[in-house]
Amino acid sequence: MIKSKLHGLYAITDATLMAHNFADAVESTLQGGSRIIQYRDKSNDTDKRLQQALTIRRLCDQYRALFIINDDIELALSSNADGVHLGKDDQHIKVAREQLGERKIIGVSCYNQLQLAIDAEQAGADYVAFGAFFSSSIKPDASNAPLSLIRQAKAQIKVPVCCIGGITALNGGELIAAGSDMLAVISDIFKPVNEVQNIELSSRCISQLFS
Repeated sequence: MIKSKLHGLYAITDATLMAHNFADAVESTLQGGSRIIQYRDKSNDTDKRLQQALTIRRLCDQYRALFIINDDIELALSSNADGVHLGKDDQHIKVAREQLGERKIIGVSCYNQLQLAIDAEQAGADYVAFGAFFSSSIKPDASNAPLSLIRQAKAQIKVPVCCIGGITALNGGELIAAGSDMLAVISDIFKPVNEVQNIELSSRCISQLFS
């Protein structure tokens, strides 16, 4: 069952950081141990978005990883993604479930609010995400989430917990020790200085924290 695979390094794509080597970058992070890839692209280029989503679908099948789409239920359906990740401004969990069916994964951003996670689980979410735990160049104005939130969540909800926000190989271990099931990472994997071989190495350094 795909929902049992919600564990490990969760790489999130970035259109700017991956502009010139999208497919190679995705494959490199998978080679480095990423177990989940989230496709996040806010552009209106529907052809590009579908083609990139289908590229991720192929690579995730090859490396036996999960493929999640950020926000876009229609794209998730057309690319046969394993699920979607929703934020506070996205379609309601129950609406997403009606369109995607019971077998697909629905993740929900809960920022630094435990009650949002409790509500999301009750509404049928398969995992919840908290953050930012550390300062993030991607979302510098994101609300701060304390380490204690992970422990509180693990004590009150049953679905897997994902952490996001400024995570690196140097600080990710304390999130795992607190109970995080997944570490969502963008810039520390796909940062501009990273060539393809460094994407794999950066991914491996973080994924090995789960060993």
